[in-house]
Formats: sequence, structure tokens, C-alpha cells
Amino acid sequence: MALSIMVSHHPSDSDRETVLAPLRAYNIAQAGDPHIRPVAILLVNETGDSVGGLWGKCAYDWLFIELLAVPSEYRGAGYGRALMQQAETIARADNLIGIWLDTYAFQARRFYEKQGFEVFGTLEDHPAGQQRFFLQKRLRAP
Repeated sequence: MALSIMVSHHPSDSDRETVLAPLRAYNIAQAGDPHIRPVAILLVNETGDSVGGLWGKCAYDWLFIELLAVPSEYRGAGYGRALMQQAETIARADNLIGIWLDTYAFQARRFYEKQGFEVFGTLEDHPAGQQRFFLQKRLRAP
């Protein structure tokens, strides 16, 4: 049976799942169940509204921090550090090997390095003329 290739200019969640399903099955066959668990640590203002925070997921013995956002009016008050400390507390409680994340040159590389993270990869010209850094912090040996 022959297949054809089609480019979807407006991909849906269903399209993503179509690609993800065989990849997930292959990964599980090769490395076991990743035990994916989302992590959300929110910054909440005095009226109870979430205004930023940290979003990530635990999978294959690591915590991946996908997003970290502290609104500009709250920066410099230690909230970013507190979010990272809470993420590390979660990772340690789950006995994870470590935490990894990525950031752009114009974002927060130095901030993460102050939290004990080390660069393990760099992507040049993403965006053009800039760099994207991949950082990790090991919490234990595998």
C-alpha cells in the first residue's frame, strides 16, 4: 500500500496526535513508559489571579521546564528563583535525575546558571544572529 505526503497548513490537535501516536508507541517499546506528568507552579497575585509561573513535565526521570514567566513588574523580587527552587523540590521528591530547559541569548541564560544549571548545547542562529541554549542541572546519578 503506497502512502502520499500532504502538508497541512492549518494542523489540528488531531493531526498532532496522528504523528505522536506511533512515535509514543516506538519510544515506549524502546525505553519503557516515560510516566509523563505535567508540572505547573503558578504566581498568584493578591486577588487570586495567576499572573505567571512555571510550566513543565516530568518524563523519563527528568523534569523539563518548558516555560518560565515572571511579569516585568515582579522581576527582581526573587519570584523566578522561588519558582525554580519549587521545581527542584518537586524533582528531588520524585527522585529525578535532573532538570533541563532551553532559553534564548536574549532571555535568561545567566539566571539559570546562577541556579546551578550548565549549558550542554547551543543552537546558533535561532533566531538569526542569536543563540538558543540548552541547560541542565543534575540532581543525582542515573
